Amino acid sequence: MLREVFRQAWDSLKRNRLRSVLTMLGIVWGIVAVTLLIAYGNSFRFVLVDGFNAFGRSAVICWPGHTSEQAGGERAGKPVVFEKEDVEFIRAEASLVKQMSLETVRWLPLTYGDHLVQTAIRGVFPEYGEIRNQVPADGRWFSQEDILERRRLVFLGGRLREKLFGGRPAVGETVQIGGVRFTVVGVMDRKLNFSGYFTSDDESCWIPYTAAADLWNTRYASVFVFAPVAPRFEKEAEKQVLAAVAKRQRFSPTDPRAMQMFGREEFRPVIDSLTIGLEVLLTF
Repeated sequence: MLREVFRQAWDSLKRNRLRSVLTMLGIVWGIVAVTLLIAYGNSFRFVLVDGFNAFGRSAVICWPGHTSEQAGGERAGKPVVFEKEDVEFIRAEASLVKQMSLETVRWLPLTYGDHLVQTAIRGVFPEYGEIRNQVPADGRWFSQEDILERRRLVFLGGRLREKLFGGRPAVGETVQIGGVRFTVVGVMDRKLNFSGYFTSDDESCWIPYTAAADLWNTRYASVFVFAPVAPRFEKEAEKQVLAAVAKRQRFSPTDPRAMQMFGREEFRPVIDSLTIGLEVLLTF
């Protein structure tokens, strides 16, 4: 019986060679296509994760708001601000916070020779580099000595470096920020980054917080950036940060409008939704 089935199949293949070849090619292509689509779906997730990791594996950005509740004798509607004293208070009160940095931002002209770019100038502390995954492709990131000695140094994003220097080396060169001379201490490669604030990392430059004070008033920071001791403690660390700032500035630690925080837990639903949607689409 089995021999007869194979004989008939072979006879059919010989009688319809072209159709048989095309059918087999169609089957093979179908298998290859499905395999590629599945691989693409998995790769898409990896690309998404890498893009969000470029923002910082456990970075949390805190935005100041206004109080909406009366507490400690203070009226509602009081503006919340981030100062150096808040950093010291958080360092003492928030045991789940590993690293932290104030960040102050202004949009100023950055010039090198005949090249001029108006971009975000971001004053930060050395811890910021590790929190936000700012990896030098050439040169280095800032050190604590740069802060203490108020060195006028600048670290360039990848796209910004290309605009100013093209393919020429940038480290060691002198640029002007708002008419003040700064030395390029390091540069980044182009950065795949699906999330950001103020402007993209590729288009930004960073200077030491103390150097920023030579250009504008840095008493009140634009945002506060921190990293928890481990990603799984992100939400608990956020509560500790809020409680510490609330204690110093005398507002309720449960006030929903006092501070807004944006961390990896906000990214996760986006990644999951996009990848699950793609997998469902590829299934059909």
